[in-house]
Amino acid sequence: MKKELEKTYDPKQIEDKIYHNWTEKGYFHAEVNPNKKPFTIVMPPPNITGQLHMGHALDNTMQDILIRFKRMQGFEALWQAGTDHASIATEAKIVEKLKEEGTSKEELGREGFLKRAWEWKEEYGGRIISQLKKLGSSCDWERERFTMDEGCSEAVKEVFVKLYDKKLIYKGSRLVNWCPVCNTSISDAEVEHEEKAGHFWHIKYPIMEDGKPSKINFLEFATTRPETMLGDTAVAVNPEDERYTYLKGKTVWLPIAEREIPVIEDGYVDMEFGTGVVKITPAHDPNDFEVGKRHNLPEINIMNDDATINENGGKYAGLDRYEARKKIVEELDSLGLLGKIEDHSHNVGTCYRCHSVVEPLIKEQWFVKMDEMIKPASEAVKKGELKLIPERMDKTYFNWTDNIRDWCISRQLWWGHRIPAWYCGDCSEVIVAKEEPKVCPKCGKAHLRQDEDTLDTWFSSALWPFSTLGWPNETPEYKYFYPTDVLVTGYDIIFFWVIRMVFSAFEHTGKAPFNTVMFHGLVRDSLGRKMSKSLGNGIDPLEIIDKYGADALRFTLITGNAPGNDMRFYNERVEASRNFANKVWNASRFIMMNLDAAEVPANIELSALTPADKWILSRANRLSAEMTENMDAFELGIAVQKVYDFIWEEFCDWYIEMVKPRLYSDTDETKAAALFTLKTVLINMLKLLHPFMPFVTEEIYQALRENEPNEAVKMAMEESIMISAWPEFKAEWDFAKEEAEVALIKEAVKSIRAVRTDMNVPPSRKAKVIVVADKEEVRKVFTEGEKFFASLSYAGEVAVQADKAGIDENAVSAVISQAVIYMPFSDLVDIDKEIERLEKEHKRLEGEIARSNGMLNNEKFVSKAPEAKINEEKEKLAKYTEMMKQVEEQLGRLKKN
Repeated sequence: MKKELEKTYDPKQIEDKIYHNWTEKGYFHAEVNPNKKPFTIVMPPPNITGQLHMGHALDNTMQDILIRFKRMQGFEALWQAGTDHASIATEAKIVEKLKEEGTSKEELGREGFLKRAWEWKEEYGGRIISQLKKLGSSCDWERERFTMDEGCSEAVKEVFVKLYDKKLIYKGSRLVNWCPVCNTSISDAEVEHEEKAGHFWHIKYPIMEDGKPSKINFLEFATTRPETMLGDTAVAVNPEDERYTYLKGKTVWLPIAEREIPVIEDGYVDMEFGTGVVKITPAHDPNDFEVGKRHNLPEINIMNDDATINENGGKYAGLDRYEARKKIVEELDSLGLLGKIEDHSHNVGTCYRCHSVVEPLIKEQWFVKMDEMIKPASEAVKKGELKLIPERMDKTYFNWTDNIRDWCISRQLWWGHRIPAWYCGDCSEVIVAKEEPKVCPKCGKAHLRQDEDTLDTWFSSALWPFSTLGWPNETPEYKYFYPTDVLVTGYDIIFFWVIRMVFSAFEHTGKAPFNTVMFHGLVRDSLGRKMSKSLGNGIDPLEIIDKYGADALRFTLITGNAPGNDMRFYNERVEASRNFANKVWNASRFIMMNLDAAEVPANIELSALTPADKWILSRANRLSAEMTENMDAFELGIAVQKVYDFIWEEFCDWYIEMVKPRLYSDTDETKAAALFTLKTVLINMLKLLHPFMPFVTEEIYQALRENEPNEAVKMAMEESIMISAWPEFKAEWDFAKEEAEVALIKEAVKSIRAVRTDMNVPPSRKAKVIVVADKEEVRKVFTEGEKFFASLSYAGEVAVQADKAGIDENAVSAVISQAVIYMPFSDLVDIDKEIERLEKEHKRLEGEIARSNGMLNNEKFVSKAPEAKINEEKEKLAKYTEMMKQVEEQLGRLKKN
C-alpha cells in the first residue's frame, strides 16, 4: 500500500507512533554478540523525584545522538538506563508530603517510612523515564536499573565490606559538613559555595596579665561568624611574626564564655591578612580543626543539629545561630570589645539540595580513606587512559584529586542503602558483613543492633558503570560491555559523580569505567542566566516538545553546542529548527512525487551522471566522511551544522533547483540519472540527520521504503532507518573535478543574482546571459551546464564565447574567477519606463534642492535657527545634489540608447 507524506509535517501525529514501533521491535535492545564490537554508554541516572528539565534534555539528546550513530555504524550499542534513589532529595519530598498530611517520619517509624518511600518510588519513579521517551531516547529499557534494586544493593554491600576489610573504610569523629535543615552530614562535593553579603566583625580579646584580663592590652582579629567564639580554644599568630613574639606562652581572656585560652604559633596564619591574628575554633572550622589536632586543643561543639546553640553556649543556649550572633555582637559592644564592622561579601557553603548554610560540626561518621585510592584515578588522566573533553577539564579534575580529603559516606537518613554494620550490645564488637549476623562472633550473644545511618547516594551511583552489568558476578554482560566507552555529563557534577566512578572502578575492577568523559555546559535562558525556580525562568522541555516536536528541541539543543560551554535557549531558535524539519519534509515530498511519476533505476553507470549529479553525490560523500570524523571526536555541534548547511543550501537550494528542468521534461535523457541521484542523496541525507532528528527522518524513510516499486531494492533496505547503515565514504563517488565545475557555476549564478538585486530586477524578467572565458575548459563547464545555469540565473538565453565580440557597450558585467558575465542593459531594464521614472525623480529632486537653497539663503532662518538645524539642511542639500548628479548620468546613458 502506497504511503504518502502529509502536506504539512505534524510531529504530534507521528512521534509517539514511531517510538512505540521502535520499542515494540526491540531496536534499542543490545545483547552480548561476539560478532560485533560493543559500544556502551551509561546514563547518568536521574532522581526518582525528578521532572525532565533542559539539562536532562541536553544530556540525553547528546547520548542518544552518539548511541544512534554507533548503532548505525554496526556496533552492538548499549545505552544503559536507570534511576537513582536520591536519598536526601527523595526523603525531603516524602517528609514534606507527610507534613501536609499532619504526620511525620518519626510517627511512622523506620519500617513504615520505608514502606511509604517504596510506594513513592513506584508512583513517581517512572515519571522521568516516560518523559525521556518523549525526547526519543533509544535506551535499552529492557535493562533498566535502579540504584537500590537487588543487584545494585549486592554490589554496594560487596564494596563496603571489601573496603572495610582493607581498612579503607573507617568510623571516626571528624569535622563534617552538616546541613541543619536536611539534618544530615554531606560530603565536600555536595557543598555549593554561594556569594553572600556579610560582615567582618573586629573583636578584641584582652591579654591575660597577672592572672587577670588586661583593660588596656588586647589582641584584635576579624571574623565573619562571631557566634563561634563560644567554641574558641585558642588564638593563633604566625611564629615568624615579630609583632607578637612577646605573646609566646601567654593566654588571652575569652569574653562572654569567660575562660582563659592560649596564644599558639602556627604557620597556617597569614601575617599579611588583617592583624595577623586568628581565633581557633576546632569544632566549627575545617582549617581550625587541623590546627587543633597539631596543638592538641580541645574541641568544643557549641551547636545542636538544627543550628541552635547547645548547652556549651551558656546563656545563649537554645537560640538560633543568627539570633545568637546578633546578641553576642551587642554584648561585645557593651563590653567595649567590638571594633569596627566592615561590609564583606564572601563565599558561604550551602547544602546542594536545600541551599541552607551548612555548619562544620564534629560528628562520628563513616569515612572512605582517599589518599591511596585516588592515585589510579589521577594517573589515568595523566597517562591518557581516560580522556576528558574539553581538555581544560583536566585542571578542574586534578585540582580535586590533588586536594581530596577522606570521603564522609554516612548519612543520617532512612531512605537509602543502610550501612551493613552491626554493634554488639554485650561486648561492643563492630561486625561489618554483607548479611545480618545471627550472633556476635566475639561473645556469641545475639544482642545486635544495625547502624542507623544510610550511605551517601553517590556511594552506590559510583558503582553504576559496572554494578548495572552484573558485577560483582562475572556476567557475560559485564565481560562484554565493560569498560564502557563514553560518559556524557554536565561539568557541574565532576566532583559529585565522575571522580567517584573513576576511583571506585579502578579499586574494584582494575580498569577505568569509561575511556572518555564528554562534559557539556548548562542550558541558560535567553539572557544567559541559569534556569532556576527562584528566577522563574525555567523552560519545560515537555511544553516545547508539545508545541514544536522532539526533533526541533533536540536540534536546537545541539546546534552551536560545544563541549563544556554553556548555551542560551530561546524559542526563536526552536522555531528555526522546526522550519528546518519542514524544509526536509517538503523537499522529501517533492522528490517522492517525482519518483512516483517515473521509473528510477536501482543502479546507474557513473558515465550517465551529469556534472551536477556528480557534484551533489561527491558533496554528500565528503559530508559523510567529515561528519564521521566530527562525531568520533564528539564535535556534535559541528557535525549538525554541516548536515544542516548541506541539506538547506546545497541539496535544497541548489541541486533540486538545478534538476527541475530535467524532471519536468519527458525527453531529457538524463532524467533517470537525476531521479537516481535525488533518491540516493535523500536517503543518505536522512541517515546523516537521523541521530539528531530521529522522528522526521524515520517517517520519511518509511515512506520511501514502502513506496519502493522494486522488490529487490525494498528488501535490501532495512526496515527502520535507525538500524540502517551509516553512510561511508566511497572512493568512486569522489568527483573533485565536477565539484570545482559546479562551484564555478554557483559563483556565476550568485554574481548574476547580486547584480539583478542591486538593479531591482524581478526574477520574472529574463535576460540574455553571455559568459566570456578565454579557456576552453571553462567554456565547456557552462555549455554542459547550460540548462540548469539558465534556470538558476533567470536567463532567457545563454551564450558562451571566447571574447567580447557582439556585446553592447552598455551591457552590465559581473567578474568571477576565470570568466566575465555580461547581460544587455535593455534586457534588465525597460528603457522607456526607466526614463519616465528617472525624469519624475529628477523633478522631485529639483524641488528639494530649490527648497533647501531657499532656506539656506534666507538670512532670517540662518540667523535664528539652531546650528544643528542649519547643518542638517546643508547635509540634505549635499545629498540631493549627489542624487541629482546620478540621475542625470543615468538619463544621459539611457537616452543614448
